[in-house]
Amino acid sequence: MSHVTEGPRLPAARGPLSSAVREYLLGTGPLPATEAALTAPPYGDDLQLALYLCYELHYRGFAGVGADREWDPALLELRAALEDRFLTALREDTPVHDTVEDALAELLVEPVDGTGVSHFLRDEGELWHLREYAAQRSLYHLKEADPHAWVLPRLWGRAKAAMAAVEFDEYGGGRPDRVHARLFADLMTDLGLDTAYGRYLDAACAETLATVNLMSLLGLHRSLRGALVGHFATVEITSSPGSRRLAEAMRRADAGPAAAYFYDEHVEADAVHEQVVRHDVIGGLLEEEPHLAPDIAFGIGVTGLLEDRLGDRLLGCWRAGRSSLRTPLDSGSAPIQPIFS
Repeated sequence: MSHVTEGPRLPAARGPLSSAVREYLLGTGPLPATEAALTAPPYGDDLQLALYLCYELHYRGFAGVGADREWDPALLELRAALEDRFLTALREDTPVHDTVEDALAELLVEPVDGTGVSHFLRDEGELWHLREYAAQRSLYHLKEADPHAWVLPRLWGRAKAAMAAVEFDEYGGGRPDRVHARLFADLMTDLGLDTAYGRYLDAACAETLATVNLMSLLGLHRSLRGALVGHFATVEITSSPGSRRLAEAMRRADAGPAAAYFYDEHVEADAVHEQVVRHDVIGGLLEEEPHLAPDIAFGIGVTGLLEDRLGDRLLGCWRAGRSSLRTPLDSGSAPIQPIFS
């Protein structure tokens, strides 16, 4: 008998695909035919949650689900179909850059009149906006650095050494109290949110799931290692200015010292990381494998695509005076396992 994990509870289904995956994980129903995945809306709640459930088996799993489900052949076959549907849409919708340099140059230019989420939160965000933002982002930040760590065995030389150095910082430089996931949990505590891993999965919108699924997709496939490096570069290059605005938003709303500190830490750390990633991770990878240049550019572009989709969702709801969440913050499936005890 396989070991049954004690992770978060499985979330509620959002359609026939995610319902079937959920029931299969619990041993109470069959998986759908792979053809069902190939016709589902690629950015919709149902496909994104079904894919998230498959990917989460490679992280902490779910309560009541056997650990051997991670490599279940039938589930992997369905996951491949879900990935194909998602990745095909991403390739069709992502703007193409001629070179990696062009893609990076676009990231390095801050718009004069910014209209993104961090600008909104800094200038007019209220405490409830900040709480929703943290709840949405918790799906990534409570596993921060983990998806990117999968690329380490697929790099070598200068790129590997530089990537490992940045990841070492993300994991707190050997200090558990400085692990960035821990710092985000402290931020959530300041905002009165539950820090349990997976707590807000039911509440998160499809656009949030897609941003996290992208990292898992790129991290789990060696063939997409260049795109994962491009994703990583985008996160690190755009993090510092955005984090500065978010720190200001936390202070303006009097969210608490840990809430501001999380973003203050990223302002400093990611300004350094940006240089390392651009010159040593990307530069080193292109020296070893120059044919990966289009993949790196794709990784940069697709990250921006999904972040823009999420930003449009958040700002569209907030400017209309509505919540961006699918369920209120005080409801949903309470998980069993906290990220930190």
